[in-house]
Amino acid sequence: MSNVSSNMVVLQRDDFQQLIDALREREYQVVAPTVRDGAIVYDEIQTIAELPMGWTDEQDGGQYRLHRRQDQALFGYVVGPHSWKRFLHPPQQRLWQAQRNADGFQITPENSAPPKRAFLGVRSCELHAMAIQDKVFHNDQFTDTFYQARRNNVFLIAVNCGQAGGTCFCVSMNTGPKVTSGFDLALTEVIEGDQHFFVMQAGTDNGIDILQAIEQRAASEAEQQKADAIVAQTAAQMGRVLDTTNLKELLYQNLEHPRWDDVANRCLTCANCTMVCPTCFCTTVEDVTDLSGEHAERWRRWDSCFTMDFTYLHGGNVRASTKSRYRQWMTHKLASWVDQFGSSGCVGCGRCITWCPVGIDLTEEVRAIREQQSGI
Repeated sequence: MSNVSSNMVVLQRDDFQQLIDALREREYQVVAPTVRDGAIVYDEIQTIAELPMGWTDEQDGGQYRLHRRQDQALFGYVVGPHSWKRFLHPPQQRLWQAQRNADGFQITPENSAPPKRAFLGVRSCELHAMAIQDKVFHNDQFTDTFYQARRNNVFLIAVNCGQAGGTCFCVSMNTGPKVTSGFDLALTEVIEGDQHFFVMQAGTDNGIDILQAIEQRAASEAEQQKADAIVAQTAAQMGRVLDTTNLKELLYQNLEHPRWDDVANRCLTCANCTMVCPTCFCTTVEDVTDLSGEHAERWRRWDSCFTMDFTYLHGGNVRASTKSRYRQWMTHKLASWVDQFGSSGCVGCGRCITWCPVGIDLTEEVRAIREQQSGI
């Protein structure tokens, strides 16, 4: 997608429900942030009241808490445990099912026609994560038809970040906080005194169609400057920093660095980091049958390079130690991913740091290896 229109418009807070209604009238399921079980997660909504109005999040290594804001911001949080990956590359996907008949088995492929979905509240780092997964599932050499059908049937409403989280480092990865491409609509939330509005821009013809269906007006230069200032302030507030200078070479040259032993003593190999990561894509395939043996199904499920069975071959596991599994994950994410797909596999969202039970910090591990190699 490209920015088909540079014209900025303003949508007032009181008219925001019109945006949701316009999407639903076009038969989109609107999936957006909402508060559930003490976290901000993504789920289908119908009204503005279901958005995390007045909530923000506090994040650090192994820590996540929701707090009330002093205002009624709709997007005053950063990111939660869910990523949009769960809707494009879901945790469980049935591939086919088979039923016994007189001639053997009748195999029925799974229907790959998903519902139309509108993702509301997509951050810049998450748009970059989608672009990374496109290279994995939706490229010239291989296309996952399930992913392709979902990806081609989604409307993306991006949000420029108004604050940075304690574990964010998107500036280091050049993935945010400002949305630059890959959206149908992009918005910046502005709250100033008794003013509460959204500066919006269309990125596609579909985005223009939605804007024309709601109450909006052209944004003034002052309003655009306010929106730009909010994003610039966010960029200066990053909770973490990752030095990416020659990062691939650094990790390749330090496969036996003692820091891997240090992190292995803390890592629980729980796979939380890969489950919350918006770019990890590893899966396993399972065949199941009913007790009668008349019906069988093949399912694809998320897997992780941290599980013991992930690299099991006849005779044992290729990576049996915690050290080797953490090293594989971080080195793949930040180094060999570049060789495979032409970009880093990390977008700086910080989820792997926040949702690690023992607070292992990807940026700190890289810093430790770099400093010890340099003799600092």
